[in-house]
Amino acid sequence: MTQVLKRSEVPKESVWRLEDLFPNQAAWNDEYAKVKKLIGDAAEFQGKLKDAATIARCFALEDEISLHTERLYVYANMHHHEDTAEPEFQALSEKSKKLSVEVGEALSFITPEILSLSEDALRGLIADSSLAKYKRTLEEMLRQKPHVLSKNEESLLAQVGNVSQAPGTIFNMMNNADMKFPKIKNDKGEEADLTHGSYIQFLESRNPEVRRNAFKAVYETYGKWKNTLASTLSANVTKNVFYAKARKYPSALEASLYGDNIPKSVYENLISTIHENLPLMHRYMALRKKLLKVEELHMYDLFTPLVEEFDMDITYDEAKKTVYDSLSPLGEDYRKALKEGFENHWIDVYENEGKRSGAYSWGAYGTHPYVLLNHKDNLNSMFTLTHEMGHALHSYYSDENNEYRDAQYTIFLAEVASTLNEALLMHYLLEKSTDPKEKMYLLTYYADQFRTTVFRQTMFAEFEKIIHEKAEQGEALTPQELSKIYYDLNVKYYGNEMVVDKDIEMEWARIPHFYNSFYVYKYATGFSAATSFAKQIIDEGAPAVDRYLGFLKSGGSDFSINILKKAGVDMSSPEPIRQAMSVFEGLIEQMEQMTASK
Repeated sequence: MTQVLKRSEVPKESVWRLEDLFPNQAAWNDEYAKVKKLIGDAAEFQGKLKDAATIARCFALEDEISLHTERLYVYANMHHHEDTAEPEFQALSEKSKKLSVEVGEALSFITPEILSLSEDALRGLIADSSLAKYKRTLEEMLRQKPHVLSKNEESLLAQVGNVSQAPGTIFNMMNNADMKFPKIKNDKGEEADLTHGSYIQFLESRNPEVRRNAFKAVYETYGKWKNTLASTLSANVTKNVFYAKARKYPSALEASLYGDNIPKSVYENLISTIHENLPLMHRYMALRKKLLKVEELHMYDLFTPLVEEFDMDITYDEAKKTVYDSLSPLGEDYRKALKEGFENHWIDVYENEGKRSGAYSWGAYGTHPYVLLNHKDNLNSMFTLTHEMGHALHSYYSDENNEYRDAQYTIFLAEVASTLNEALLMHYLLEKSTDPKEKMYLLTYYADQFRTTVFRQTMFAEFEKIIHEKAEQGEALTPQELSKIYYDLNVKYYGNEMVVDKDIEMEWARIPHFYNSFYVYKYATGFSAATSFAKQIIDEGAPAVDRYLGFLKSGGSDFSINILKKAGVDMSSPEPIRQAMSVFEGLIEQMEQMTASK
């Protein structure tokens, strides 16, 4: 589709069917009124959560309120995303957000009140058969109990909440609003604006001078603000250390992993296994240097395409067919659900005026999932389609097989199902490809995903671990110290084939994820787990598929590590990461052979 249509002009066959959630606005209004009434009913339980029967009734009401609120929120916001300028759904979105806050406040007494019971009383509730469907909720409360403080202390920490957001807020304002980069010359020799958005485009330039100038301009700009930026990052680390101590965790890292019950060893194991495999990264850098035909490989050469742009024109119908075919290893049950999604309006396909950008999978329990796309007829959009349908089918299987409370899987698991679909699509395309240029394009596309999602995110994770440990030992995080740590990591990760330019030492200053601490490792573990699953499915067939479908059906019914382990991917061992690395090595070997035969 070439021109951008108004929402009213988009053909009905390419839009999602939100009527499956609510047939009309009147039905939404009725459910909204129902929730408002139920909120009042919840107050009657306050101060009375002492016995199994009362707690069971309270949990049942909590589920009813939460589910209705989720449906209202999802419907209002998905309508809003169709055309963000449309005032009616702007208002409905705001109304649903306010309701969610109101519900959160109304139900906030439940957990602290149950946690105020003694440990013996809690164990008694866990063993009570009348609370069987809430066993996991109660077990989780018991697990969290040592880190929940007194009512007054919790109230004080809640009040500190707004202050604790300051480092991230200040960084975002500086980075997005105040930071201005100098103009630089583009490929045509014209003065052009250098912005966050255009930076990667400059780094993709065929002209090394353009790449170098963009790179230098960005990091010199950050360098001018290094004292302020070091202070904001240091303040964020101090905040994490404060919360960890206040809640009696051994370290900030362990505090952040506790919510998903991820052992510290998983984080450390990722770093050590990637260290073990750094020679592969160094080998890939040597290959990149050879393919780019450069005397020296610099940090600003990492985004330059290794092959001439290979134009793959793929319509949406072709993308659907290719995705469907590529997922045949997952069996007919999976593909039947996929087909249902394709044919029954789960997906909002094309861009239109005012539509939210990007892509996501979303939905509410009890109704099929939905997927928002802004499809273009290219390879990237086909990967986005299979990625989002991976999320959608994870939710579909999860909701079909679990009670409401146990259906929601964690972020730690979320990227596994989506990335597995991408891995199977890539395997299918590489197997099918006969054009050497196309094959090289696909291999470099995939190899760069390993570089950016596994190696780079692990390097970020290692940087976060080092700076938090230094802060916990009472060391100051000066700009010089941060830059030295960051520079040394780059030298280690990229190896001797790379000229590690001095300017890269300031890159820590522009990574927003460092304000959402200890999050990035999940990209690397998710990608590794998915690659491991894909390898098992391709190598073993049916037994591995059964284990994988078991994973999708588990939802959030157990801890993430246990769910993966049952399915044959043990993230507490180095094995899944090693399996992912063997796939990466296979890509490098194919690229080396193709390069040698030229």
